[in-house]
Amino acid sequence: MVQKLLGFLYKETKTLNQAAFLLGFFAILSQVLAFLRDRLLAHIFGVSSSLDIYYAAFRIPDFIFVTVASVVSISVLVPFIIEKDACGREELRKFIDSIFSFFSVLIISVAVLAFVLMPVLSKLLFKGMPVETLSQVVMISRIMLLSPVFLGFSNLFGSLTQAYNRFTVYALSPLFYNIGIIFGTIFLTEKYGIFGVAIGVVAGALMHALIQVPFVIKSGLLPRASFSFNLSIIKKVSIISLPRTLTLSMNQLAFIFLVSMASLMTAGSISVLSFSNNLQSVLLSIVGVSYSLAAFPTLSRHFQENDIGAFVKQMANTTKLIIFWSLPLTALFIVLRAQIVRVILGSGEFNWNDTRLTAAALALFILSSLAQSLLLLFMRGFYSAGETKKPFLINLYSSLFLIITSFALVKAFAYFEGFRYFITAMLKVEDIPGTAVLMLPLGFSIGTIINALVHWYSFEKEFKNFSKEVLPTLFQAFGVSVIMGAAAYVGLNIFASFYNPISLIGIFLQGLLAGLFAILVGVVVFHALGSRELGEVWFSIKSRFWKTKVIATDPEIV
Repeated sequence: MVQKLLGFLYKETKTLNQAAFLLGFFAILSQVLAFLRDRLLAHIFGVSSSLDIYYAAFRIPDFIFVTVASVVSISVLVPFIIEKDACGREELRKFIDSIFSFFSVLIISVAVLAFVLMPVLSKLLFKGMPVETLSQVVMISRIMLLSPVFLGFSNLFGSLTQAYNRFTVYALSPLFYNIGIIFGTIFLTEKYGIFGVAIGVVAGALMHALIQVPFVIKSGLLPRASFSFNLSIIKKVSIISLPRTLTLSMNQLAFIFLVSMASLMTAGSISVLSFSNNLQSVLLSIVGVSYSLAAFPTLSRHFQENDIGAFVKQMANTTKLIIFWSLPLTALFIVLRAQIVRVILGSGEFNWNDTRLTAAALALFILSSLAQSLLLLFMRGFYSAGETKKPFLINLYSSLFLIITSFALVKAFAYFEGFRYFITAMLKVEDIPGTAVLMLPLGFSIGTIINALVHWYSFEKEFKNFSKEVLPTLFQAFGVSVIMGAAAYVGLNIFASFYNPISLIGIFLQGLLAGLFAILVGVVVFHALGSRELGEVWFSIKSRFWKTKVIATDPEIV
């Protein structure tokens, strides 16, 4: 039995159809486990100082993973592995050993330094927390410093499993990470409290790496540590990974600032910020990540062939499809926000006020959903054109603008009663405490939208006629989205009389039916307007889209 299971996990995936099925299925399953993870945390801790400690403690390990561990990201290493393997197994062995040795020294050194500096860093970042709370943040952060180490090694092992088409074990590893957190939440929190969740994080990260080890051993490529690593190899890999690292670090630093600001607010503010950010990132993963990754190889090929017309056309077509999906889904998320939050998180200690405040934060985050998706595409468009400096500088200045805007909004919310009442009344949270946290997702969205607009302007300046192709779709999708939002609102009122709006099933059915009604209205209106994007989507479905090429992604957060 064990032999058969191992054979299934480590067998080679030979066809694109098999790869698509495996990666797609496990990606959905991983998202389901992520929802279960957040629901358990909400159920046990609610919006509380305990959960604030957990999410605050995540920030520094998360930053280390995104920056340092990107040296061994899958998208960087796989081309090198394939190239070295073609030169012979010995060349590949030298490459793997050099990368492993260098990365081991790097990640462990950074983790040790962070361990020593954690009290200083935590006090600097989370000034609003009491001394006792801050000491717990330090302890949990130190525990979770093991997670970027394990996940970094998992990236390295994952590069080998990807290069040799072992998609099953690669697709399973994120599931084990979430399973570890869920295990810690269910079985360890009663005895250890929030420390039990931190132990689960480390266990999940360790399983994320270990599940890939048997194949690496079997292939004879288990890395060997050595202090005499090849510096020329390290330099080549670092040059490629550096632009990605710098760009991601800007986004991480901006979010660390938002968490830092939330620590100065009422207890539970960090939890509200984190829960709403997790929920809004689902839309980014479904639309932005999928389309930007799918377009990247074609964009690179067109530019390398000096076919600038085809390059711009591909960018325009992908942008139109992102707009076609993002704006209607944004409208649905805004209108159905309370139903979404209540169904996914609403149980136990997560009460109705927590639901309303998190739903309001979700609505403000989701305003920038289209901008977030377009940012991924524009950055990959610039990378395809060999331009890495411009996206970095735009992200740097935009992140600074985001930070300044968020700070200014928090101050305005505190000092101007009219502005405070306008925001809280519009989002229907004027009667609950802790609403100052809403300025953080609002500042995030304003900064992100500005970032996307600057990227758009820069791309248009360099590659003419891009906007002329895209703007009609933008106006059309915006109009349809407003209609869909109104339809969803009407649907909520209609179906509220058929189902109990207090029960979980009633809330779920009310939101589901209102959403389906709005989608039906949107499809009819798009069809009446002769939407090309609707026709393309329908054609893809009829052509059995699951037979198209699979592009695997890197994890970008711990």
